[in-house]
Amino acid sequence: MIKLVKSLLPKKLKKFVKRNILKKGFVNKPTYTASLHKDEFTLNATIAYNKYGGYCTPFSAQQESVVQEILKGKVYEPDTIQYIIDHCKDGDVIQAGAYFGDFLPGIAKNISKNAKVWTFEPSSEYYRCAEITILINNLTNVNLFQVGLGEKKSEVKLQIETEDGRRLGGASRIIDSEIGKFVPITIETLDSMIPEDRNITVLQLDLEGFEIPALKGAINTISRCKPILILEILSHNDILTNNWFKEHILSLGYKITGKVHNNTIVTIQHNN
Repeated sequence: MIKLVKSLLPKKLKKFVKRNILKKGFVNKPTYTASLHKDEFTLNATIAYNKYGGYCTPFSAQQESVVQEILKGKVYEPDTIQYIIDHCKDGDVIQAGAYFGDFLPGIAKNISKNAKVWTFEPSSEYYRCAEITILINNLTNVNLFQVGLGEKKSEVKLQIETEDGRRLGGASRIIDSEIGKFVPITIETLDSMIPEDRNITVLQLDLEGFEIPALKGAINTISRCKPILILEILSHNDILTNNWFKEHILSLGYKITGKVHNNTIVTIQHNN
């Protein structure tokens, strides 16, 4: 059978098949094929897998490190995911922004039976990718919302592209500017999205500089549950110099207790 297949193939294709399929037995990297129908409604994405499951990765962000790692079958920020798994106990996890769901399979498949993951992604493109990631892995314990998190409910614009046409991908942000490409998004408070009967044990935020407004809109949930805070942007110095954080978060008994990847870990310190 193999000889028959090889005899029917053009010379160049024979070499490709021999090198990549017949010798290896499989093609071990995702192959991207561009959509023939290009418009703003057609989702352009590639499906890739690692040890936690499958992911719908947006082609617009294929050059970003997080997408590149997953396309190679690796885990992006494995230590952060493992930290969340190890410390969430029996409670729920809040993870924002969702992006294309790069954290979701690892967390959702390893939390307790009755726990949930609450995740938020305002970008329509990445929200759709995250939806597909959830479906690929059959994650029935994940609640995904197409909103951003902030201090109060509002309608704002999200910058998704710079003035020179560079796609921002996971670095899409809310900034006070008219330069570049923007899309309208809805902002909600975390307090309005999380039912009061849910116990949150880990709150992880990667919001490209919008962490403080998101924390302001989550202050009731934080005060009630005292979750571990994992903050991507806020450094040790940012926390110590931010008056609101000192007055409303550190005053609850929180202290900086570590770092994982580029995230600052802030936890409640109980008096003995």
